[in-house]
Order: sequence, then C-alpha cells, then structure tokens
Amino acid sequence: MQITKEQIAEWFQQLQDEICSGLEALDGTGKFVEDRWERPGGGGGRSRVIKGSVIEKGGVNFSAVHGDLPEKIANALKLPDKTFFASGVSIVLHPHHPQVPIIHMNVRFFETSQGNWWFGGGIDLTPHYVKPKDAKRFHRHLKSVCDAHHADYYPKFKQWADDYFYIRHRKETRGIGGIFFDRLSDQDGFTRQQRFDFVKAVGHTFLPIYKEQVALNINKDFSEKEKQWQFLRRGRYVEFNL
Repeated sequence: MQITKEQIAEWFQQLQDEICSGLEALDGTGKFVEDRWERPGGGGGRSRVIKGSVIEKGGVNFSAVHGDLPEKIANALKLPDKTFFASGVSIVLHPHHPQVPIIHMNVRFFETSQGNWWFGGGIDLTPHYVKPKDAKRFHRHLKSVCDAHHADYYPKFKQWADDYFYIRHRKETRGIGGIFFDRLSDQDGFTRQQRFDFVKAVGHTFLPIYKEQVALNINKDFSEKEKQWQFLRRGRYVEFNL
C-alpha cells in the first residue's frame, strides 16, 4: 500500500521533534519557543525558535497545509489541479562562534488532487571561514547518504546546489554547497516509498552532520576581527535570500 500524505506529514513532525531535542542538547542552555499557527485556507504548522549559548538564533519549522491551488501557481507548475497538500520541515541555524558554520536544510512533500506528487529539499553549509578538511567531511556524509539510494544522486544534486546557491552579480557562492533536489516523483522507475526513504535519510543526517561541525570548531579562539567577518558573511547570506 502506498504511503499516504498524512503519514508523510506525521514523519515530518517527528523529525522536527527529533532535531529540536538534539539541538537543545547540543546547545546546553537554549530551549525552543514554539508558535503554532493556522492557515486560513487549510492546515497550519509549528514554528520553533531557539536562542542559546552555541546557537545565536535558529529556526526549526514544520508545516502541513492544504486547500485551493492558486491559478498562478498551477500555471507555473503546469498543473490542471484544483487542490493541493504540502508538508515539510525547514531549518536555519546561525551560531555565535564565527568558526562554526551556518547550516540550512529543508525536506518537503507536495501532492495534488489529481495524484501529482513529488519530494524536494536539500542541505547546505555556509562557513564564515572555509576549512577544506571540514568541507570534505560534510560532503562525504552527503555522498554516503546519496550513494545508499542511487549512484546518480550525489553528483546530480551537488551540482544542483552549486548552481542554486550562487550569487551571480557577485560571482561567488553562498557557502560550500551541499545537495539540492526538487520534483522527485515516480519518473525513472522510482516508487513513492523509495523517494521518501531518501528524504528520510537526508533528514536524519542533519543532527550528526551539524554536531560534528560544531565539535570541530567550537573551542577555537576568535577575536573581534573574526566577528566582523562573520557579520559581513551573514550579510551575503541575507542578500542571497533576497
């Protein structure tokens, strides 16, 4: 039996709980503050924010929304559908320590009333100071996750991230990349369960990846010069998002 959208959304909620619990333990002092919200057209979510001793500010958000599919979106996605369901988890963490990198991850699912569905997401790292050994560790973890599900995943999704996280007018990347993927459906013979298993593996790798990056850098000395560079790189991060 095919896994349902409700089961997928339930797993995303569990992932949010797992990651929030792990990040509180990692930080040592910070606790997540939750804001539950409802979407007027259907569904809602749980927005969680943490401020602590390691994480200056971070968000781990879950949503599961549904309702009428706006005409503009339907046209952009080339879908004739009238209603939709979407769920996922999105994370951004900004650390106090300038030697500890920013990390971002999201995993998501989309389905329409006529049976169109796909998964999307990705994970990427934005160090303020790029350390080749740390970058290689990060990418080795992602390659291992991807290779366990398909040999083409890592090279394809790494390139997708390299292209996506690029500030064209500055001719520079936002960070050291990672993986990025979208509209993973039943093309090329994949089943819904196989795609979901890959997304779950990406979600579960978030905590060990970030714990390692924090452990590698949290005890290093820094000065006001490094903090000023951190502020500048954060500006680039915001600029990319805008």
